[in-house]
Parts: sequence; structure tokens; C-alpha cells
Amino acid sequence: MLYSPKDRDALSAEKPGFAEFVVVVALIMAIGAFSIDNIMPAFGPIHQEFGVASSNDMQLMMTVYMASFAVMQLVYGPISDAIGRRPTLMIGMGVYLLGSVAAVFAPSFELLLAARALQGLGAACTRVISVALVRDRYAGREMARVMSLTMMIFIIVPIFAPAVGSLILHASNWRFIFLSMVLMALLVVGWFGLRMPETLRPQYRRPVSLAMLSNGFTRSMTTRVCIGYSTCMGMMMGCVMSYVNSAQQIFETEVYGLGPWFPLAFGSIAAVMGLASFVNSSLVGRVGMRRMAHGATIGFILVALIQFVVAKAYGGAPPLLAFGATLAGCHFLFSLIMPNSNAMAMEPVGDIAGTASSFMGFYTTLAGALLGYLVGQHFNGTVIPLTIGYLAFGCGTLLVMLWAEKGRLFQPHNPPTR
Repeated sequence: MLYSPKDRDALSAEKPGFAEFVVVVALIMAIGAFSIDNIMPAFGPIHQEFGVASSNDMQLMMTVYMASFAVMQLVYGPISDAIGRRPTLMIGMGVYLLGSVAAVFAPSFELLLAARALQGLGAACTRVISVALVRDRYAGREMARVMSLTMMIFIIVPIFAPAVGSLILHASNWRFIFLSMVLMALLVVGWFGLRMPETLRPQYRRPVSLAMLSNGFTRSMTTRVCIGYSTCMGMMMGCVMSYVNSAQQIFETEVYGLGPWFPLAFGSIAAVMGLASFVNSSLVGRVGMRRMAHGATIGFILVALIQFVVAKAYGGAPPLLAFGATLAGCHFLFSLIMPNSNAMAMEPVGDIAGTASSFMGFYTTLAGALLGYLVGQHFNGTVIPLTIGYLAFGCGTLLVMLWAEKGRLFQPHNPPTR
């Protein structure tokens, strides 16, 4: 969907203003991250209350959420193109609220997992709609500026979410953490409903067609650059989900025993990712997407190799500072790889951006969730499984990049290839 400059000027002139628009979009995006990170400090109490067989089984709290989040992205994209952004967000947030309330009153671990899956089904709308809102209203450098500012605000959430969860646990119990998700969703729904007009003009709406979706998904899957860099993002997401699944066990309980200091360790890593986003926005215009992504991937592999060697040398429990430094280095480079890979994946399919974005969101999120679960389930009281996952996925990413670029790394933009 390509808006005319006149349409975009008209949208930009509408309320809310630039700053408020950025904050609202960032809050919409943040619901997904908040729903993941806020619950991590509660793994222990939930494990005890429901008598879960293994602490590794607690990782299902993340996996079922991310898997349902992935699948529903295929649905919300076409729906929003047909009926508009506002009703689609309201439908999705309604499902999310239903899942959150169900989690508050869940009488068993199995029903809690079902509630988490329902949350994921609803929260998937936030990724699709936030991108669509920015794409509707802005273009070119202004769009890049809005997305950069939005991401800077969005990254604040993982920094503070575990701390918020810990504070709630100290004041009450884990069920109130899910109640905080209800309150955040109501805030977003209320603010969005009162202040954000519909950004999809009637002349740009299009009915949902199975033939159109099939053609779009087929083209996305068979275009070398698109599927190649989408696969790279999926493996990089696998690294992050491996970390998210294991972080509570590594930092809070079994490896380092940080206890209440866990949110500080987790937030420090998230802060490094925010710095990387700023660096990428400053350098990519001069250096280029391919040089940034390819160089960062090679750097990621080197840092992951150092991380693995250090972990092995200390029997799987390296000094906290050494492990934290290498982990932060990997996540810094991850934040250079992901946005540039996303942009390169979209290059050859720009004329079907909405459908391609839905497919890429589904594919990368599902791949990340499954790969992260695979690594997380091998947690054995050490950081070695995590370091092996980072190194393996980093090497896999570089191999797929070589395939996508036909063996030519660091080259400037090349014509779309199939």
C-alpha cells in the first residue's frame, strides 16, 4: 500500500501530534515485551504453587505465548488492511485482556499456559498495528526517525519490567503481575481510543482474499533475499528467546543466585541493546545495511566463541562480570543485525509490504520461539547450553547470509533476486 504525499500530509496534520504519536505507538509495541519480561520474577512462586515437575517446564510460559503471538500475525495484517487499524487493535486487545484476566484466576498450571496462549493471540495485533500506523502516517526519513524514537522508548520496557514484577511480588503475589498487564492494556486501549484516529483511508482498504494471501506468502518464501534474511532474523530471535527462557534460572536462582538483584542484571543487558539501536541509526546511512549486518554477524560469532570458551574454562559458571560482558556484546551486535536484516528482507517485496511483513513476523517469531525452547530445555545448571546456542545460531546466520547474497558479503545493494 503506497499512500500519496497528499494523504500522508493530511494524516500527519491530524491529532495526536508527533511526540504523542510516538509515545502511543511505543506503548502499543511495549505490551508484547512487558508480557514477557514482567512475569519472569514469578517463575519461582508459580513453580511452587502448582508443583510443576521441572523448573525447565516454566519456560513453557514464554514458548506458548510466543508461538501463538507468531501465528496470529498472519491474521491481523490482512484484517487490518480490510477493516482498518482501530477496530483490529481493539479486537486484539480484547482477546489479550481476556487472556490476562484468565491468568489472574488460573487454578492450575495447564490453564495458566492456556491463558498465556490467549494473551499471545491478542498481543500479536500490537506488532502488526504499530508498524502499520507508522507506515500509514510517515514515509522515508521521517518514518525511519519515528521508528527509531519508538524503538528507544520500547527498549525501556525490558529494562524495568522485571523490576516491576519483583516489586509486585514483594507487595502481593504473582497473580497481581497479570493484573498489572490488565491495567497496562486498559491504559493503551483508552489512550488509543480517545486520541488516535483511523489512519487507513477507505480508498486503500482491500478485502481479504485467499488467493492474494497465498500469492504474497509464496513470493515471500521463494524470494532468496526475503526468505534468507527472514531466516537470519529467526535464528537471531532464537538467541534472544534462549536467553529469555533461561535468564531467571541463570541470574536469579541456579547459577549466580542474584535473587532480588536479577532485574538489575537483566535490565543492564537491555540497556546495551538500546545503545546499539542508537549507534545503528547513526551509522547505517554512511556504512550501509549490508556492511553493518554482515560485519555485526561476524563479530557476534567471535564474541559468542569467546563466551563459550570462557564458560567451558570455568565449568559452566564463569565470573558474573565476564559472562555479563560477553552476553552484552552479543546483544549489542544482535541489535545491529536485526533491523538491517529486516530492511534487506523487505527490499525485494516492497510492493506487497503488508503481506510480506505478516509472513516475516510469523516466521521469525515462531522460529525464535522454537529454537529458544530447544536451547532452554537443555539448561543444566550452567550457562554452557546458552553459549552453545548463541555460537551455533550465529554461525547459521552467517551461512544463510552467504546463501542469500550468493557468496558476496559486504557488497552494496544488489538487484532483487529469486
